[in-house]
Amino acid sequence: MKNFLAVDTSNNHLAVLACKNGNVQSVFIPDCAMKHSVSVMPAVEEALKKADLHLEECDFFAAVVGAGSFTGIRIGISVVKGFALAFGKPTLPVTSFDVAAYNALDGVSTKQLCLVDALHDCYYACGYENGKVIYQPAYLEEADVLQLVGEGYTLVSCTHLPLEEKISVLLADPCKGLERAVLALSAEEKFGELTALYVRKSSAELNLNK
Repeated sequence: MKNFLAVDTSNNHLAVLACKNGNVQSVFIPDCAMKHSVSVMPAVEEALKKADLHLEECDFFAAVVGAGSFTGIRIGISVVKGFALAFGKPTLPVTSFDVAAYNALDGVSTKQLCLVDALHDCYYACGYENGKVIYQPAYLEEADVLQLVGEGYTLVSCTHLPLEEKISVLLADPCKGLERAVLALSAEEKFGELTALYVRKSSAELNLNK
């Protein structure tokens, strides 16, 4: 198994994984909204120490590229790009949907619609079946999500959603999902540029267009 460092700053939480010779260690901060910039490096250092891993030993670096917080996504990508450039190693882009989907594979036989809260009763969504994307990332209103449930999708998220007041949502473990996603995608050699996945334009862009 390859050594790696993986960072997820795309949501309210912060997750960092360090893997050395199959030993995966994690650091998870559940409520890190607006604090990713000051928390990510200490979390990286802690994860590396727990795994007894040095950055130069990493075979690749991974980052969650979205969907999620515009600012958070940029922070995680910047950190990981910096490491990859410094040590001349490849990068592995992972989506927040991948994190939810790969965690939810156990015991889930139906299609999964992985969700990220986009606020105001709207969601970033992506559909999976057997680990493969069957519904491309989209920005959906609550009614659209419920319609897809009627079409056989199980809802999955790494965080609690307002939607849970109306329908069951499977809660995925962000660290477990990130680990599984990184292992699966790296085995398939899905390495490439870390490009932010913005399913919807930022508020600034929307206001500018007005």
